[in-house]
Amino acid sequence: MSDIIEKTKVFATDLLTNTLDPKHLYHNLKHTERVVKSTKELLDAHNLSEEENEMLILTAWLHDTGYTKGTTDHEESSCVIAKDFLSAEGYENLKVQKVLDCIRATKRYYEPKNLPEMIIRDADSSHFGQKSYWETSDYLREELSLLGIADYSTKEWANANMEMFKKEHQFYTDYAKEKWQTGKDKNLKKLIKDKKTEKDIAKKEALKAKYKSESPDRGIQTLFRVTLKNHLTLSDIADTKANILLSVNAIIISVALSSLIPKLDNPSNAYLIYPTVIFIIFSVVSMIMAVIATRPNITSGKFTKQDVQNKKVNLLFFGNFHKMSLGEYEWAIQELVKDKEYIYGSLTKDLYFLGLVLNRKYKILRWTYTVFMIGIIISVIAFGLAFHFNETIAR
Repeated sequence: MSDIIEKTKVFATDLLTNTLDPKHLYHNLKHTERVVKSTKELLDAHNLSEEENEMLILTAWLHDTGYTKGTTDHEESSCVIAKDFLSAEGYENLKVQKVLDCIRATKRYYEPKNLPEMIIRDADSSHFGQKSYWETSDYLREELSLLGIADYSTKEWANANMEMFKKEHQFYTDYAKEKWQTGKDKNLKKLIKDKKTEKDIAKKEALKAKYKSESPDRGIQTLFRVTLKNHLTLSDIADTKANILLSVNAIIISVALSSLIPKLDNPSNAYLIYPTVIFIIFSVVSMIMAVIATRPNITSGKFTKQDVQNKKVNLLFFGNFHKMSLGEYEWAIQELVKDKEYIYGSLTKDLYFLGLVLNRKYKILRWTYTVFMIGIIISVIAFGLAFHFNETIAR
């Protein structure tokens, strides 16, 4: 490596490390080092003179130093910095001018006029054909946002990159076309694929949103499903409460029949007759009321075609069709599913009559528990009084 190249490397590295705004996530020392590496790769594939090789490596090190002065017209700022540095190092004016020409060749939309300019342009954009493109692309997007130059959405950035790939950018040297074009094509395909995937997702989301806004069916179905489930849960609770009463009273009556009633044959236990009878009567009444609360009510189990056509029959309740033939019921269901209003009407009737059944069950259960409670209280009082009077008489 020549002395001037080593000095330029040290100068550019110091400048880009200590002077450059840290918001430059892409146009920084790492980018410059990549361009230098790509430039050397291209130079190895071409038979340029040592002088031209030197000037192009100097260009690669200095081409983005102008970013330390700001983003506006940074190529010209780079030229000023390069000219001052190279002149101070005693570099020939003619060679300095060639370096400046190559720096200006990195401007966007510039068409290179000779091979050195082609080489530096290909080196500056070599990342388009590399796997690191996606990382560098993200850094550039964030850099533009941090510097307040442009704030791209994911979709807008993908479109901008595809525009660059298809219309603006091209590799100029044969080596770049051979070695890097294939990678660029792969990156472009991935861009197109990602955009297509995003479009498909956006389309699905739009259809989903449209479906939700135009059709409240799902919400209505959820309403009926949750409400029916709540009704059935309440019905199960009522049946459980009735079963508890039946079990408790059955135990009470069993105990009374096995322990109390046999003792009533003894005249000395005559005082226990009335309390025992009261006890058993209330238990029996509680059992009867619990059975009434849970006793099913079966309807006729038949309907006519006229009932279906007039939407008067609820085909969702078994009590309305259990005596019908399978063919008749299938016909009725087919008529039902044709009419959404009929379906919702049937579900509404189902809810309504389930509510009536629940109202009847809970009313009877309330009275049953009341009777059971009163019976226990009266029985205890009766037994207490019977024991008291029996003790009084015995004295």
